[in-house]
Amino acid sequence: MRQNTLPILDIPYSAEGYRRIDLTGQGPTDYRKRLSNFFLEPGVLVGYGGYLERRNLYEGYARFGRAGAPLRNMHLGLDLWAPEGTGVLVPLEGTVHSWANHPGAGDYGPVIILEHQGRGGRFFSLYGHLHPESLEHLRPGKSFRPGALLGWLGSEAHNGGYLPHLHFQLIRDLQGYRGDYPGVSDAASLPFFRENCPDPAFFLRLP
Repeated sequence: MRQNTLPILDIPYSAEGYRRIDLTGQGPTDYRKRLSNFFLEPGVLVGYGGYLERRNLYEGYARFGRAGAPLRNMHLGLDLWAPEGTGVLVPLEGTVHSWANHPGAGDYGPVIILEHQGRGGRFFSLYGHLHPESLEHLRPGKSFRPGALLGWLGSEAHNGGYLPHLHFQLIRDLQGYRGDYPGVSDAASLPFFRENCPDPAFFLRLP
C-alpha cells in the first residue's frame, strides 16, 4: 500500500482495489466495454487514470467539436471510476468557491469547485459528475476538512451520460470561471492547460 495517499473516494485505498486504466483511443462504445471487463478482474474496486489521455469517446458529443472549432479530446483531469452513489471525499482543507449543474449530454452534470491555500498560493480543485444531492448542502465559503464527505457519484441520468465516475481536476487559475472549467483541451491549447492543471494522481500520491 502506498503511504500517505490522500482521500478522494469513500473506498479505502489499497494497491489491489485501486487499479490504473488507460482509455486512450477508446470510442463512446469501446470505453464501456473496456470498463465492464476491467471491473470483472478480481479485487478491483476503483479504476483510475486519464490525465492528458487522448479520449476518442468525446467524438460522440457535439460540445467537444463544434463546427469549425478544433476537437477537444485531451483529458485534463483524473477520472476515478466507481459505483454510483460512492462518497466523494475532500483530499485537503478547502472552502467552497462555486458550484453548478450542467445537465447537457457529455457535460459535467453537478460540479463543485473548492478553493485551497498551498505553499505556492491559491489553487482550486474541481469535482465533476456528481449526484444532484451533492449540491444541496453548499454555501459560498463553507469549509471542509481533509477526509470530509463532499458528495456522491451520480448516475448516467445525472452526470452527463457517462458511466459513474469522478472527474477530479486541479486548477491554478480559474480564469474567471465559476461552477465550471474546461475538462478537456484541443491539442494546440494543451501546453497552457498542462501548466494550469497539474497531474491530480501525483497530487493524491496515487501510484
